Amino acid sequence: MNVPAHLKRYLQAAQALLARGKLPGMLAAVLQKSASKGGRLGAVREDLRLLVGLCMAWWRGEYRAIGTQAFLSVVAALLYFLTPLDALPDWLLGIGLLDDLAVLAWVLRTWRGELDAYRAWRDLQAPAELLLIEHVPAVDRLPE
Repeated sequence: MNVPAHLKRYLQAAQALLARGKLPGMLAAVLQKSASKGGRLGAVREDLRLLVGLCMAWWRGEYRAIGTQAFLSVVAALLYFLTPLDALPDWLLGIGLLDDLAVLAWVLRTWRGELDAYRAWRDLQAPAELLLIEHVPAVDRLPE
């Protein structure tokens, strides 16, 4: 697997975040940043929701049918998205999100099979149950 150079250090950060039990808080921050970017994220917003939902399902122990490297890559990509000072700082108008979107696209492309398996599992869940499984607790007060 050819991990983008600027994402490699985030793989270690993802491991540390998981070890410290901080995944739900990070996911809440990802959703908050996503909401604050409005239309600038376009179709990527739905991809972010899928990745966040996957992480919450994993966190709750409801979905573990994903490889360790794939899961760490998802968490690392979400951390990368969240970090304002990465390869292209987010405050650079017009281009600050380009590297974030490229990293997310790499994860979506590289781990397509794993993500398709999650989508298939997701489709089998009752809607009310899925809402509970993918719910990020701290997001209750965030704008849509």
